[in-house]
Parts: sequence; C-alpha cells; structure tokens
Amino acid sequence: MSRIGKKPIALPAGVTVDVCEGNVVTVKGPKGELTRVCRPEVKIEVAAAEIIVSTVDNSKEANAFHGLTRTLINNMVIGVTEGFKKELIIEGIGYKAQKTGKQLVMNLGFSHQVIVDEIPGITIEVPDPLKITISGPDKQLVGQFAADVRKKKVPEPYHGKGIRYVDEVIIHKEGKTAAKK
Repeated sequence: MSRIGKKPIALPAGVTVDVCEGNVVTVKGPKGELTRVCRPEVKIEVAAAEIIVSTVDNSKEANAFHGLTRTLINNMVIGVTEGFKKELIIEGIGYKAQKTGKQLVMNLGFSHQVIVDEIPGITIEVPDPLKITISGPDKQLVGQFAADVRKKKVPEPYHGKGIRYVDEVIIHKEGKTAAKK
C-alpha cells in the first residue's frame, strides 16, 4: 500500500467532485473544471468532505497506481481552487518579451521575433519585459507550456543568456584561456 495513497483528500468549500462510470473524475471549482480518466485498478470514493482513493485488489499494478492517482486528483483539487503558476526570466542584452492580444512576442537575439500563441486553459502575463508568468488550473499543462516557452532559447552555460525558470540555477562554464608562451 502506498503511504501517499492512503491519505484522504480534503475538499475545500466551493469544490465539487463527480466520479462517473469508467473512473472519470471531474473536479469543478472557482478557477475552472478539470476532467481525468483514472485507471481501473484504483477505486475512487467521494465521502462527505473528502475523497478516498483505494485499490481494487492487491496486485502490483494497483499498488503502483494508488499513490499516483491520489496525487493527480489532489493536483486537480488544488488547481481549481488556487491554480498553478510558473515564472520565467529572460536574460541577455536586447532580449525581451511582451504580450500582444493572445500572443507572447519575444525578441531572443534571432533575426526574427519568436511568437507563442496562448492556448486554452493557460494565462500568460508579462509584468515586465524580462519576466513571464504562466498560470492555469492544470498543473501538467502549465508545466508543459512553460517548458515549451523555455525551449525557444535555452540558457547557455557560458554567459547564461536565454530563458530560465526563476528558481533555476545555471552553472557557468569557464571559457577558453589564452595559451602562455
């Protein structure tokens, strides 16, 4: 049995959870609605103010998905109440970002501007030209979108120029040195 899977998920006020046939879990809250199809090896029950995740049998597959399913449902509950966000920082001379309409327009040292369209379920904010905030209720979608934006100009190890996460540390390499005669 999973230690994480055994813990019940507390439901905050304003959040409703529906478990339909085929283990389809729908969580509705103030920030939106999320739906996920869970594995059949796991049983999901909604009690008074909590969700209980248990295994159908004691097989290896059921034990493997027990904690995962509980964590995914917990992330859905957190997402529809608080939401998730990733912050990116742009470093480099002349590098900047701005939001025009539903597009993120970035100058990243290329001969052209890099344009990324906002997708449904994601909100892009640019509080200043060197900072991008990506937020939304779906943790996986927010993380994947932030990774896609970061991939447009990955930080290079010699000067650190590029797009990085706020808490990411770039380990700098030493450049070439001139040979002494």
